[in-house]
Amino acid sequence: MTAVVPGPVGFLGSRQPGRQGEKPRAGLDVAGCRWEHPTRGTFRLSGASGSTTVIMVSIPEYYEGKNVLLTGATGFMGKVLLEKLLRSCPKVKAVYILVRHKAGQTPQERMEEMISCKLFDRLRDEQPEFKEKIIAVPSELTQSELDLSEQDKEKLIDCINIVFHCAATVRFNETLRDAVQLNVIATQQLVILAQRMKNLEVFMHVSTAYAYCNRKHIEEIIYPPPVDPKKLIGSLEWMDDGLVNDITPKLIGDRPNTYTYTKALAEYVVQQEGAKLNIAIIRPSIVGASWKEPFPGWIDNFNGPSGLFIAAGKGILRTMRASNSAVADLVPVDVVVNTTLAAAWYSGVNRYSRPRNIMVYNCTTGGTNPFHWGEVEYHVISTFKRNPLEQAFRRPNVNLTSNHLLYHYWIAVSHKAPAFLYDIYLRITGRSPRMMKTITRLHKAMMLIEYFTSNSWIWNTENVNMLMNQLSPEDKKVFNFDVRQLHWAEYMENYCMGTKKYVLNEEMSGLPAARKHLKKLRNIRYGFNTVLVILIWRIFIARSQMARNIWYFVVSLCYKFLSYFRASSTMRY
Repeated sequence: MTAVVPGPVGFLGSRQPGRQGEKPRAGLDVAGCRWEHPTRGTFRLSGASGSTTVIMVSIPEYYEGKNVLLTGATGFMGKVLLEKLLRSCPKVKAVYILVRHKAGQTPQERMEEMISCKLFDRLRDEQPEFKEKIIAVPSELTQSELDLSEQDKEKLIDCINIVFHCAATVRFNETLRDAVQLNVIATQQLVILAQRMKNLEVFMHVSTAYAYCNRKHIEEIIYPPPVDPKKLIGSLEWMDDGLVNDITPKLIGDRPNTYTYTKALAEYVVQQEGAKLNIAIIRPSIVGASWKEPFPGWIDNFNGPSGLFIAAGKGILRTMRASNSAVADLVPVDVVVNTTLAAAWYSGVNRYSRPRNIMVYNCTTGGTNPFHWGEVEYHVISTFKRNPLEQAFRRPNVNLTSNHLLYHYWIAVSHKAPAFLYDIYLRITGRSPRMMKTITRLHKAMMLIEYFTSNSWIWNTENVNMLMNQLSPEDKKVFNFDVRQLHWAEYMENYCMGTKKYVLNEEMSGLPAARKHLKKLRNIRYGFNTVLVILIWRIFIARSQMARNIWYFVVSLCYKFLSYFRASSTMRY
């Protein structure tokens, strides 16, 4: 009888299978244990009854002594993955990160700036020398062969054991040419480089759950691409930008943007170009702030829903096109990172024991712990009313609607009119008008995301569930990605407070003043409504005998109803 039992194997000593320079011989008996394979990371326990148990090494043990290559390390998810890998797998040998020159900064300077942020505070406390393991490699994903020097290329080919490809453009309005270059061609070149790596065990590719959003039910498989990537790449070489932009809508078809389109192409490229590699693909849905690690609510950008949450908290966003009942498939960034690290571990320790097919993981929450956009709106507004942002424009209040006419009515009344009046006020006081420009940018952002707030999808997550069941109890705690435990109300409050603290850099000590400002805005609103009622009275009622008659009739009816209600109450007692 043989059973697979995941768990740590530290009781056997420091020598573990699959480490560079420490590969035990197959068949070697150690304290009654027998190594199953010299490089697998599993071993057999032979009992007196003749039964055997195959035990896999824990996740931190698997990463011990490994050299890791990470792309997209300066991005949101890349930073969190880097921090988690170094903190929870402290014996990893080195992490090579591909970084480009930007804004006059060298890759080394960008790396130093990145690790100085609050995200790495916990790691800094636990492992003060952690940055010695991070090696910045100058690279440019948009250039031929990733713009790597021959020396860096040979170094990576000789030493890398695991590749995490997180780099991508996540802009929904990216031109097709740029999206193909960053999401498809760069992926293709990285896979070609990976094929030359002498000690590579796993290639992890981060995609998106919306790569096939033209389907309502999405399995954990790679679907046929919308077009042959090689033919598209070849066509883009001779087309000018005007022609590319003209044909883009026809090419992407029923997909909402170039991002989802090129991520689907990238999956196919990984499948075709990396046929000889041990590959796994992670497909997260809408990646949001951290759930637990390294601390709740970490977020450092305006991308996706974060910018809309801030706009709602500032009182600028008052309405948006969305379905209250549509599933908001938010997934915390630390859930995605833990899933990614665990998936690489599973593919690595099983690379000799299972067929070499690409494992795909739909990292989503909607099928397991559904949360809807109507609930998102409620929790965002209630959080920002209790803990307001500084210098809010108006009191937070958002109306979600899927009705086209109603949406444009609220846009005119709640967005454009107040912005126009505020800009007039700024002009009168000698300041530069800015609110209409802000509203215009907000509307563009809303248009990009409304496809995802108005529709729902069903993702199969069998592989994610299987992966969870393979973890030892300790790994389940350290690398938790069980979204059944996620409490949405608490998460959304932490998310909103994270935008306040880490994106807007507002201190919690400023909350009393922010609450006072919100009360001031409430009083202004009440005063404005009172003036508006008086104006309506003067214009429509005081000047019209018919309007006065209707008004008196309504008041008389209300008075009679109240009198009847009072008399009924008196008779009852």
